[in-house]
Amino acid sequence: MRDFIITVNSTVDMPKEWLEEKNVPCLKLTYTMEGETYEDMSMDPKVFFNRLRAGQMPVTSQVNPEEAKAFLEPFVKEGKDILHLAFSSGLSGTCQSMIMAGRELAEAYPEAKIVVIDSMCACLGEALLLMQVLELKEAGKNIDEIAEWVENHKLNVVSLFTVDDLHHLKRGGRVSAVSAIIGTAIKIKPVLHMNIEGRLEVIGKERGRKKALNAIVDMAKEKSGSWKNERMLITHGDCIEDAEFTATLIKDKLGVKDVYINNVGSVIGSHTGPGLIGVFLMGDER
Repeated sequence: MRDFIITVNSTVDMPKEWLEEKNVPCLKLTYTMEGETYEDMSMDPKVFFNRLRAGQMPVTSQVNPEEAKAFLEPFVKEGKDILHLAFSSGLSGTCQSMIMAGRELAEAYPEAKIVVIDSMCACLGEALLLMQVLELKEAGKNIDEIAEWVENHKLNVVSLFTVDDLHHLKRGGRVSAVSAIIGTAIKIKPVLHMNIEGRLEVIGKERGRKKALNAIVDMAKEKSGSWKNERMLITHGDCIEDAEFTATLIKDKLGVKDVYINNVGSVIGSHTGPGLIGVFLMGDER
């Protein structure tokens, strides 16, 4: 049986050192700010978000098929099969580029198996799915068994968010202009989730930051259902105190001891702006 490798896009938002330790190659998306192009996660998060606060507006770019092929082909040449967990197709054309590259490589290397899965996730939702996949591989599951598990369970990844305002999401087309205008006008803190189409959707509103943070944790508890989450993940947009407050809520309300906190990457952060808090777990339904 051929060896296989698991690969991801940088929107998984995990530290480079962690990915290297787990032997997970990562294809980075890019963004342009003030005429300069940067790789995702290459800029210090505090510097990045301070530039956003100063009014600088990044423009993100999806991976194109040529970049995807150049990234994947060396692993095939090494004699490895590939399982790629792609950034949600509901948010980027990157997934389609990865699929196209996989098809081209499968034709050029018929002995190779290249499986590209639309994760329907973003940020640490992708990371949570990746963690599950790595555990399955460690347990001896083959590429087909793991791919089947991902397809069957990727919509069990629950992603809940709140942001300071909807301006950045509106500008990037991630939420409707109507939702953003209403949210800004009445000074609410919106609550969003990743829906079954892999898109961000506004599902609630709260007056005040603390109420919004409590709301997403309460929703997380409800949506977890029959899943016994031993870990949950939190992302933040340069607001570590709020992330730590949310971690305390999770430990108190859900009894989860393993709560991982990390900065949101620059590509995702370009669309959410500073002040993002996201909570990720496995649940019965999104």
